[in-house]
Amino acid sequence: MSRILVIDDDEELCELLKDYLGPEGFEVEAVHDSDKGIERALSHEHDFVVLDVMLPGISGFEVLRSVRKSSGIPVLMLTARGEDVDRIVGLEMGADDYLPKPFNPRELVARIRAIQRRGETNKEDTSQPVSLKRLVSGDITLDTGTRTVTKKGRTVDLTAAEFDLLEMLLRSAGEVVSRRDLVSNVLGRGLDPFDRSIDVHISSLRKKLGHKIKGMERIKTVRGIGYLYALPEKDEHR
Repeated sequence: MSRILVIDDDEELCELLKDYLGPEGFEVEAVHDSDKGIERALSHEHDFVVLDVMLPGISGFEVLRSVRKSSGIPVLMLTARGEDVDRIVGLEMGADDYLPKPFNPRELVARIRAIQRRGETNKEDTSQPVSLKRLVSGDITLDTGTRTVTKKGRTVDLTAAEFDLLEMLLRSAGEVVSRRDLVSNVLGRGLDPFDRSIDVHISSLRKKLGHKIKGMERIKTVRGIGYLYALPEKDEHR
């Protein structure tokens, strides 16, 4: 049974989530303040965190910042509907996904399971040959077995979504990957033209990996289609 930590000061909502998520196979613990939320999120007793942006005391963003200093636990943020800035900030700070309030509990379950499926898929990578586990393109090396990325030998810290996005781009380096395919495979949902999550993750990757490689744009935007990871000459990425 997956253990979920809900950090939200709306006690009624927390009780509703317990009632709904329990029969879906989740064990839910709810806390209602920031400090306790940080403590419990770092306890290593949970598999997933659902975190509200609006909390008494320090904000959900500060909670996320504190958690990300030492934990890669998957985090889905709850944001106010229409607050695009909150969603972008949350993703840039390391949230795996977001869901605007009010929301349908079924959508929450779908988002949680999509993130969990990504992790389970990567755990099953152990049977793959080394050539498929380790992707090298220019100055970047990605290892799917250890879920690590290095640039010129130095580790680059990526969120789960950023890692999966980079892996997909590297496997198709030199070719355009559509936004639809990226959203489907990385976020586990259909393409919504108003959802900028993939674009935010791409922006974060550019900042962490560097915008240029050998004078070329590392991750090129192909307007109206998707993104292309630059393939340096004589680079063997497969």
